[in-house]
Amino acid sequence: MAETTEQELDPQEAEKLEQIERDGAALDALIEDLSSSSRRTRQFAARVLALLARREPKILDAHVAELIDALYRPEAQTRWEVLDALAELVPDHAKEIGAAFEGAETALFDELSATLRLSAFHLLCAWGATERGRSKKVWPIIDEAIQCYHGDLEYRDMLGYLHEFAQGKIAGDVAEELAGRLQFDAENGKGSYLKARSREIYDMLAKRFKFEAPKKRARVVPKDDDIDDEEE
Repeated sequence: MAETTEQELDPQEAEKLEQIERDGAALDALIEDLSSSSRRTRQFAARVLALLARREPKILDAHVAELIDALYRPEAQTRWEVLDALAELVPDHAKEIGAAFEGAETALFDELSATLRLSAFHLLCAWGATERGRSKKVWPIIDEAIQCYHGDLEYRDMLGYLHEFAQGKIAGDVAEELAGRLQFDAENGKGSYLKARSREIYDMLAKRFKFEAPKKRARVVPKDDDIDDEEE
């Protein structure tokens, strides 16, 4: 997703960012606003915190827990702004952000908001790229998302986040299964970007992990209980 430029800030957002720079208490108040009874107040707070995370992530070092808690607000915008903020904090707070896994997974399969799904995908890719064990934990749901959203408009941006994931400290079997998932598009993808980007990731993984024929990950077969639920 494109980074927000200063020109895109509305006056209220710019004023709040300047206020936080002048007065540390303003940040504490903004964090409290994530728990406001007002949807608009929560959304605005999350928006400013996402902007702040891009500009000065260190200032949010003491507030990771409050951000994770905000992943359970009902409105999509608060959640996607918080997911974007957490993605910026991954380099220094990967261990703590592991607690965001459940909220991010729920957001990844939200039926109504493509923006929310994409922000969740970004966070999961960023977090999974930090350690082999984490890559193994996120890979099954990343793989499911690839299959679910392959034809959607946000898949183009998802490929960008997959490229970042592939460059990270991921496990070898995850790398092979990711390459296997992208192989068809790398060879036969419709559209120049889809094919070229998939080929770029595939070739990078093959070179890094030195495999010739990547593993194929089978589609998840639903349990009988899942099938019954769908039929009801």
